[in-house]
Amino acid sequence: MAWTQVYDPLEKMLGSSGYLMSALVAGIPLYILFYMLAVKRAAGHKAAFCGTLSAVVLAIIAWHMPADMAINATIKGACFGIFPIVWIIVTAVWIYNMTVESGEFEIIKNSLASMTDDRRLQAIFIAFAFGSFIEGTAGFGTPVAITAAMLVGLGFNPLYAAGICLIANTAPVAFGAIGVPIIVAGAASGLPNAGGEAVHHISQIVGRQLPILSLIVPCWVSITMCGFKRTLEVLPALAVAGVCFAGTQYWTSNHLGPYLPDILAAMVTIIGLIVLLRVWKPKNIFHFPDEKPSEGPVKASHSAGQVFRAWMPYIILAVFVTIWGLPSFKTAMKALEGWALGIPWPGLHGAIEKMPPLVKAPTIYGASFNFNFITSGGSAIFLAGILSAFVIPNYDIGKAMKCFVRTVCQLRYPIATIAMILGLAEIMNASGMSGTLGLAFTMTGALYPFFAPILGWLGVFLTGSDTSSNALFANLQATTAHQVGVDPYLTVASNSTGGVTGKMISPQSISVATSATGMVGQEGNLFRFTVFHSLAMTLVVCLITLLQAYPLKWMLP
Repeated sequence: MAWTQVYDPLEKMLGSSGYLMSALVAGIPLYILFYMLAVKRAAGHKAAFCGTLSAVVLAIIAWHMPADMAINATIKGACFGIFPIVWIIVTAVWIYNMTVESGEFEIIKNSLASMTDDRRLQAIFIAFAFGSFIEGTAGFGTPVAITAAMLVGLGFNPLYAAGICLIANTAPVAFGAIGVPIIVAGAASGLPNAGGEAVHHISQIVGRQLPILSLIVPCWVSITMCGFKRTLEVLPALAVAGVCFAGTQYWTSNHLGPYLPDILAAMVTIIGLIVLLRVWKPKNIFHFPDEKPSEGPVKASHSAGQVFRAWMPYIILAVFVTIWGLPSFKTAMKALEGWALGIPWPGLHGAIEKMPPLVKAPTIYGASFNFNFITSGGSAIFLAGILSAFVIPNYDIGKAMKCFVRTVCQLRYPIATIAMILGLAEIMNASGMSGTLGLAFTMTGALYPFFAPILGWLGVFLTGSDTSSNALFANLQATTAHQVGVDPYLTVASNSTGGVTGKMISPQSISVATSATGMVGQEGNLFRFTVFHSLAMTLVVCLITLLQAYPLKWMLP
């Protein structure tokens, strides 16, 4: 017999209902994470351990989940953290490490510096434009792992490199991994989806929210780096980047659907910046205060062939992750690994029942594990690394494998952190604690559209994934919208748009960034760096959603 989730466990104890007190208690693991990261500046694996342990204890004592089931759910989440999330991170950092060990990254640095030695423009090129391309093809932590490592290699302060990449990665997240978050939102929402109707409609609304944020992200990144006054010095480049990206993202999401907005927007942005820099250069070059002053424009010191060869590992990576992201490729490959898809998790699959009002009718909680090794984005990156070993001069498979082992050792603490954070997310979902938090937001009535993005933000903070956040809350968003009388497509879309602003403070994302920049143990400092930006951007999305629900309804399709 299935164990039934309870969403207001304190109702009988306190004699009151409405989810508020239960939600305050359900938030204890999150308070612990915030406190240890923001106040104590604790290492990520220590904060994750304390937060996860408290969630398990609460699930057993307050939500009355069987102890063996609570521990089992946590283990399942940890396994998902190791595969596919850790698999992506390890392979991405491995390719970067190979280019550094071989000396090829010095050529990459020179090629970028000769195009522009300005740190602001380098950040926009790599963290914003190139990172968006990788997000659009692979997602799941890959862009931050790659771009943060590249910026550190270029000479960026590690804290700024990690923070900038996390901030810049907000713009493309909702359409990441070939539109997977939007596809999941459409499937999980319960809205009519014949012929992909819900998916396309949600894509259109996200495409009328997120471009507003995308338009200002390049300026936001620059202001974070150097302040408002010095940002004005590169305003033409920031305007080109913002307009190219936001405009392409809007048009693509509204006319072509959720699959290509990031990829096409990133390509248009890169081309636009290259064309601009051929006719315009900033008068003053910006470097960080702790860097040596620039001695003038950097001259290209390598041939075009050498530069192309140095960039080849990343070109190969981009090609592989693009192919792996194609729906037709995924469908073909899934046929080869059917045995590894949807493996029922022993003792958990079918053993939990979700109840109204979180869902329309009693629903069995599906707990399966996908060991989709062939179609995993990490496998695409791994194959790109293998092929790169033959391209990099004076390198071979033996050196590449030794580098891979060193990379795994380098990332041992982030691996533990990510496993525990995903364990925390799973136990909160399986026990019903996440549902309690979500239901508490439904008490806001007509103001619910303002709070709807916060649910998405919370979901991404918990799981590190906009896809997972949509799977968790999309149905609740649609149900609540019907109850308060607003467009359900708007609230479902705002779950995805609000989620992008939670990505930069998710412990999973922070662990990825610190591991890529050599800042393991400094997760608390990075959290403090990004938390203000996350809250400020979330407020922007909340206001956009509230306005679109009432006075600006005309903006919706």
